[in-house]
Amino acid sequence: MNASGEELEALLALMRTLRDPVRGCPWDRAQTFASIARYTIEEAYELADAIARGETERLRGELGDLLFQVVFHARIAEEQRLFDFAAVARGIHEKLVRRHPHVFGEPRALAAEELQASWEAHKAGERHAAGERAVLADVPRALPALARAAKLGQRAGRVGFDWQEAQQVRVKVAEELGELDAALASGERANITEELGDVLFALANWARHLQVEPESALRAATDKFEQRFEHMEALAAARGLTLERLSAAQWDELWCLAKSGAHSGAQSGAQSSS
Repeated sequence: MNASGEELEALLALMRTLRDPVRGCPWDRAQTFASIARYTIEEAYELADAIARGETERLRGELGDLLFQVVFHARIAEEQRLFDFAAVARGIHEKLVRRHPHVFGEPRALAAEELQASWEAHKAGERHAAGERAVLADVPRALPALARAAKLGQRAGRVGFDWQEAQQVRVKVAEELGELDAALASGERANITEELGDVLFALANWARHLQVEPESALRAATDKFEQRFEHMEALAAARGLTLERLSAAQWDELWCLAKSGAHSGAQSGAQSSS
């Protein structure tokens, strides 16, 4: 057995010990699929964050945390005589071989678009073989809502229920905004919530037609906002200002300075004017 196999066996043994009814950890023994699902999702996000920040050492640790979640779920399944870790590994191995006929079958070069189409065709065939007939059946509800909206639109589009071009979706966005304005005028909270949701759904599908991943676009926008807000905090501190006491005009000035990135120049100007 190579080093990877030995370390994996040690991790599986550790998980068995943690779940041992007599000498295991009370918290680990008490967990179920449902109770640790949120931790699994959190670990995936922490992994993505390490990648986005380029923190390679942290990446190693986050991969370990995510692997532990897989081992945890597999152990619970083994205790319930559903399947074990070996079945999980075997299943994904077989699936990947099946979905890569251009590599493991008859080798041939495919363009990125052809690879994506082939991948989706194999997934559709697997769903059909498993008895799933509904087009949207396996789009996970646990996905972030924006990502799920885009995926639902993409899946519906494969069978012809879609806009032909991005401009048509832009018109739909405007239509939904109009309906939101009408809901705001009515003052009915439930209607406002529903119409705002329709706007967000339309925006997610517009992004899809623009070939922009909406979740990534929004994440970039929130990161940018965070950076600019921190810049404003620094500018306010340089002026001896308290955030909670800033006027609308002062906030606007700081925001414009943060957008321009004129931190050092703004500091010296602020100090001379205060």
